[in-house]
Amino acid sequence: STRFPAERLSTGLDWDDLVLTDHTRRQIAEIRTWVAHHKTMLSDWGLGDRVRPGYRVLFHGPPGTGKTLTATLLGKETDREVFRIDLSMVVSKFIGETEKNLANLFDKASDKSWILFFDEADALFGKRTEVRDAHDKYANQEVSYLLQRVETYPGLVILATNFRSNLDDAFTRRFETVVPFSVPKPPERLLLWQKSLPAKMRLSPQIDLVQIAKQYELTGANVINCVAYCALQMIEKGQEELSSELLLAAIRREYVKEDKLI
Repeated sequence: STRFPAERLSTGLDWDDLVLTDHTRRQIAEIRTWVAHHKTMLSDWGLGDRVRPGYRVLFHGPPGTGKTLTATLLGKETDREVFRIDLSMVVSKFIGETEKNLANLFDKASDKSWILFFDEADALFGKRTEVRDAHDKYANQEVSYLLQRVETYPGLVILATNFRSNLDDAFTRRFETVVPFSVPKPPERLLLWQKSLPAKMRLSPQIDLVQIAKQYELTGANVINCVAYCALQMIEKGQEELSSELLLAAIRREYVKEDKLI
């Protein structure tokens, strides 16, 4: 609802299902450490007066590389609710309404220990503009107000964007952790294929997964889409062996959707 414009995220997957680079995993480990121990640090270690509340994180990288799943797993691991904010319900063309919607959002979440996940955050956290008219003035006020509420939120706030450069510099300076999510390289792509293919899907001897992973640049979301497409086609035709033709057709569909040449 407009009182809390967000969708609760959940998953049946675990950390072992997430394929990331070692560098990205190390930075996510820092977030997991904060979630697990920040209350002890602030109260038992007496840092509550020196360390500001909450933890602000930026996830940046191409679509389908694991940003949303990572946010969801952080909540699952610690029994915290994770909410993806619906920016279309937050941003209003009417002056003052965006701030009002944000106030409702943060006020409701502040004492719940919820994880707030702003997907495609540059739509709301974008760069402030030079003030040329009243519209620019109020747009900049919205960004400033949002910055203030993010800074005082006592829980974990995750912003996700496809392009880090789209975010206002005032935000990027205030993140405790900035985590890159990159398009997987061949070793990671091979792992994605191996983890995603179901046991019932027997591979044709003609399929060389190592070569497939090396040749076709796909994200985790792309791989899942390919597997789902192949599974449906095989169920429809009563097949249990995945042919190389069907697999390549699935990969071709993903390339066409992204306007890439295969």
